[in-house]
Amino acid sequence: MPSSPVAPFLPDRFRSAVPFYVEGRLNYPPRLIANIAKWLRLSPGDRVLDLGCGPGFLAIAFAKLGCDVTGIDPDKAMLAAAQAAAREQGVGCTFREGSSYDLSASLGRFRLVTMGRSFHWMDRPATLAALDGLLDPRGAIALFHDDHIRCRENRWTEALDEIRRRFEGPDDFAKSRQAGEVERHEIVLLASPFSRLERMAVTERRTLTLAGAATRALSFSSSSPEQLGDRRAAFEAAIREALAPFAVGEALTEIIEFSALIAKRP
Repeated sequence: MPSSPVAPFLPDRFRSAVPFYVEGRLNYPPRLIANIAKWLRLSPGDRVLDLGCGPGFLAIAFAKLGCDVTGIDPDKAMLAAAQAAAREQGVGCTFREGSSYDLSASLGRFRLVTMGRSFHWMDRPATLAALDGLLDPRGAIALFHDDHIRCRENRWTEALDEIRRRFEGPDDFAKSRQAGEVERHEIVLLASPFSRLERMAVTERRTLTLAGAATRALSFSSSSPEQLGDRRAAFEAAIREALAPFAVGEALTEIIEFSALIAKRP
């Protein structure tokens, strides 16, 4: 398979976005987590690695099911947010600083490796090769994703994306993705030891405010407060102006498909 562009490793790319990520990003439905655990026959005590764990959404969710979870992330601020969330929710997780480039046998063996919105930042073939040595023979990788389906209620998301494109700075890797030069995860997985692919999804309707939409927009690395600098006020004002016609009062609705792409060995 031809090589695909790899994102530059920037461990603190989200450092100014962390509080907005915690507040604004979509968390995964407990129903999806429970369905996946049942599907994979996870048992209490099974070891789970949440790679690129961010503020711990997935790590905490699987720890609540009784799994022994280790979350790894290169960003100290993300790890601090994850630790705080785990304490607040009374969940025991192990969080450690590191990345996909630090995977080694010293981590031990795992029954499941989860990644939520993080795999695209990695050298994916190298990461999968390393995970081949860490996953149990029955182990699996689960790549979590959320997507707004095309429908009337989600039209505001297109307006939000347009505002983000207007304010984002130059990003060669983002341009490669938009141009289709970065292979889809499925293609990379099919060329890896984990080529047996299945997908599970849950669709929900949720609500958020205009302010919440702006918060979510600030959670992306390309439109973080650090990237925007003194343009942040104009960015937030543009979001409110563009999204107000879609709101009822201050409220927006959204319909989201939350999914997990499950990859196993044949």
